[in-house]
Amino acid sequence: MGAGHSHGSAGMKNRKRLVATLCLGLSVLVIQTIGALWSGSLALLADAVHVFADVFGVFMALVAVTIAARPTKQRRTFGLYRLEILATVANGLLLLGLSAFILIQAYERWFNPEQINAPIMLAAATYGLVANGVGVYLLRRGSQESLAVRGAYLEVMSDALGSLGVMIAAVVLMATGWEQVDSLVSLGIALFMIPRTLLLLRDAFSVLMESAPTGVDLDEIRAHMSDVEGVVAIHDLHVWTITSGMPTLSAHVTVEPDPFQNGSGAKVLDELNECLHDCFEIGHTTFQLESVEHSQNEEGQHP
Repeated sequence: MGAGHSHGSAGMKNRKRLVATLCLGLSVLVIQTIGALWSGSLALLADAVHVFADVFGVFMALVAVTIAARPTKQRRTFGLYRLEILATVANGLLLLGLSAFILIQAYERWFNPEQINAPIMLAAATYGLVANGVGVYLLRRGSQESLAVRGAYLEVMSDALGSLGVMIAAVVLMATGWEQVDSLVSLGIALFMIPRTLLLLRDAFSVLMESAPTGVDLDEIRAHMSDVEGVVAIHDLHVWTITSGMPTLSAHVTVEPDPFQNGSGAKVLDELNECLHDCFEIGHTTFQLESVEHSQNEEGQHP
């Protein structure tokens, strides 16, 4: 048997930047929530919900890179990585409920608009744009090195765009008095969040069901592994995801000549690990090497 592991986290190098971005996001969440209640702006409240979702995303990125750097307890052989996925499911369900609330309120306010304090709305949205802009700057470089940081970077950028939309609505409201613009922007933010949330839930449930990662072709992986010198057949091939950004593979590999007699097993393991890492970016692998005779004895028992 052999195993190749790659637990290192490029995100740890950006941990301080993630913490700073999280603090900025929390401040935006507080200010926009207070601003929404004070001004009566549904658009600002919708953007606060959007910020909540993305602050949660930054928090989970921070949790992911922190857990990756901690030693694993013996009983938890895969650590606490699945907590990220379970928390993502809970967050997604909450966001769907909040998005539905925003949609209902936007519909009602379209026909019965409420008085809105546009200057407060503009001030809170402006703070959101500035703070999220700083977050984008902090995470820009790290987004090229770590999947977790890249996800946080994109979330903070979407927050900045949401704040910009609310600013435009506030300016339109002050210039024209058209109160329905608040409902229109609220509707846009909610409709933007719902597909993202559904995709997030789909990916999270896929991880929990241990499905093959999106874009992974098992036949292509099997073909690449079969091209390694000495490999005769592949069976019991499984590919799944422990948590976001950590694809994992296990397989039984039939090798000829007998890998336990001539010492060729180590070379086959090295080439399999190199193949999967370079071609499919799979760094966590486990192989069971078998001789042809052993495989023939178990013929018909494996897919």
